[in-house]
Amino acid sequence: MDGVLIVKKEEGYTSHDVVFKLRKILGTKKIGHSGTLDPNATGVLIVLVGRACKILPFIEDVDKEYIASLEFGNQTISDDIWDEVIATKEIVPIADFNALLQTFVGKIKQLPPMISSIKINGKKLYEYTRQNIPVERPLRDVEVYNIEVLDEVSYTFKMHCGSGTYVRSICRDVAELSGNLGCMSSLVRTKVGKFTIDQAKTLQQIEDNDYQLYDIKSMLSHYEQIAYTPIEHVYHGKRIKLDTLNDRVVLIEGDLVVAIYEREFNTTFKCVRGLF
Repeated sequence: MDGVLIVKKEEGYTSHDVVFKLRKILGTKKIGHSGTLDPNATGVLIVLVGRACKILPFIEDVDKEYIASLEFGNQTISDDIWDEVIATKEIVPIADFNALLQTFVGKIKQLPPMISSIKINGKKLYEYTRQNIPVERPLRDVEVYNIEVLDEVSYTFKMHCGSGTYVRSICRDVAELSGNLGCMSSLVRTKVGKFTIDQAKTLQQIEDNDYQLYDIKSMLSHYEQIAYTPIEHVYHGKRIKLDTLNDRVVLIEGDLVVAIYEREFNTTFKCVRGLF
């Protein structure tokens, strides 16, 4: 079995839990995932099966959409409501929630949460936190394409953003901008790339054989796909000549994706990942 599953992760499961259960359901060990969701978050999780695990580095950098809610009054170590409260403050009334959110649209510098998998000197931030080791968090360049208020009473909003954007950090920073403390109180990932939550299937649906397995070729459709000949050169990982303006291409044989090649110099391309 080779391909990609669009899973609707439910609350209480880690992304690793989903992979563990799918290994049993599908009867295969070769399963991975892209774009970790925290245990209390729900929504779209991209799961790769079989040979599709090899394309993980080539599908990660995709835009995402979330629906989140913000709770004012508390600051937590993780910037969400499910972790230790480290500070409280009386709530300052919010005059214009939408105006606050719009200040975060565009390319911004973001400070990641302390409870996150961002690596500093080879160690993840949450590991520093658990060991009470102080560490300076670097600001990261992220991009928010659009934010829409869905409910001003519960401070719920929809956000379309680039890969690597932490919604928890947005919630923390929105609260700070308003003169408050605050953290994220709910999170649903509603879209990853071209896949929406309506296409996602629960673990139970997958166990009931109610799912679609997306093939590797369609998952790499954002790259130019070339039927190169002689294809034997590609199977042997040889450098080849290509007349294309793109620096990275997918080489195919019929419906089979054989390899991903990238420009080495001029018209010479080298293999960066064999997929057969």
